[in-house]
Amino acid sequence: MNLSQIQGMVKEFTRSKNMDSGISMRIIDLASEVGELSKEVLKGTDYGSKNFKKTEEWQSEIGDVLFSLICIANQTDTNLEDSLNYVLDKYEKRFANKGDLGSGR
Repeated sequence: MNLSQIQGMVKEFTRSKNMDSGISMRIIDLASEVGELSKEVLKGTDYGSKNFKKTEEWQSEIGDVLFSLICIANQTDTNLEDSLNYVLDKYEKRFANKGDLGSGR
């Protein structure tokens, strides 16, 4: 399944469940889900004292982040495949010019 198909699947799911909400709420939801994913990183590293190990909830939380991001893309008519290709090209050029992927300097 490609990203366009995944976007279509999520669009149909949210439509069938009447889950349409404003973009502001979607962004807040994404931020909340990233926060929950961050908690799993803390748990998976014993608050930074060990190398990361996937937690029991890792897959669920990363799925929540992905779902939220796909909903935002759908709501703003943004093609995720195009977005990903654009950013990969941007990083490739940055690496070729600077030798690293950082955006600073």
